[in-house]
Amino acid sequence: MTSLFAPLQLGALTLPNRVLLAPLTRCRANAEHTPTALMTEYYVQRASAGLIIAEATMAIEGHSAFWMEPGIYSTDQIAGWKQITDAVHASGGRIFLQIWHGGRACHPLLNGGAQPVAPSPIAITNNDVRTPEGKKPYVIPRELRDDELPGIIAGFKKAAENAQVAGFDGIEIHGANGYLLDEFLRDGANKRTGSYGGSFENRARLMLEVLEAVGSVWGSERVGLRISPLNSYNSMTDSDPIGLSIWLASRLNELNLAYLHVVRGDLLQQQNGDILTPIRQHYQGILIGNMRYTPDEANQAIAENKIDAVAFGVSFLANPDLPARIQANAPLNLPKPATFYTQGSKGYTDYPKWNPS
Repeated sequence: MTSLFAPLQLGALTLPNRVLLAPLTRCRANAEHTPTALMTEYYVQRASAGLIIAEATMAIEGHSAFWMEPGIYSTDQIAGWKQITDAVHASGGRIFLQIWHGGRACHPLLNGGAQPVAPSPIAITNNDVRTPEGKKPYVIPRELRDDELPGIIAGFKKAAENAQVAGFDGIEIHGANGYLLDEFLRDGANKRTGSYGGSFENRARLMLEVLEAVGSVWGSERVGLRISPLNSYNSMTDSDPIGLSIWLASRLNELNLAYLHVVRGDLLQQQNGDILTPIRQHYQGILIGNMRYTPDEANQAIAENKIDAVAFGVSFLANPDLPARIQANAPLNLPKPATFYTQGSKGYTDYPKWNPS
């Protein structure tokens, strides 16, 4: 596993290994979307990651897409995250915050009755949303006006400022998995005309404006971006995912980001293809791969220069000491999907560490 455990210069940070914790929504914040002491324990347990990318966090109040996910817009939320970042740093770790807007994946039952917003009035149809009243179908969103988009960009910028106060080492912009920025990017969800619809450039415009705004706060070398060009989750499609990815990879070279983080496949296994190879050919920065990597495949992919690091999701969820287990070729705990989005410590902080004896 030599390649997985080689240091990596990631923008302004030097990572001790290339086993990263992927951003995983776990729904352990409180009803006010404030991080909890239990979340501190969870992240400290995983501080041996080369980098922790903390879970999708609401940049702007009133746009919840999961029940009990955290936010970064209130004083209490900033304080809650500060306890987490202080504890992770005290344990020798590094931590970025992923910030997002749920877009059409939000639901009125999660947002005081407010209708969700999106690039176009097209509802998600291939899954349901978890609410305090149980699983419910998604609703048709309201189409955002162009004059509303500066407010969204400003909301991301303010969230980035709050994340600095909270002590994070950097920011990841969530541009994947069918949430607002991804909805604008892919033409299955974006049917707009005008400057935010149609061409690759127009559909990427909001994402690029958010990246530039957040970069003005942090410096681009502490900002990453996550995308999922093939993922059909949340009813997402695109007519030309490879062409779009090549265009975006080339355009991102101008921004000098810390990294580009790519979900390489489709959670629902409906859209197949190799998206990483064309991105690698056109993107000149650090490339992180994600989705169903085994340690052996991850090590080989890094050794062959296909990617620079791997963000492990479910395996890191179930194995808080995943880097040590990989190095020792130790057996892995099995995940417990029934507790992925529940509350409390069960299936969250109670996965055992490896005991070599």
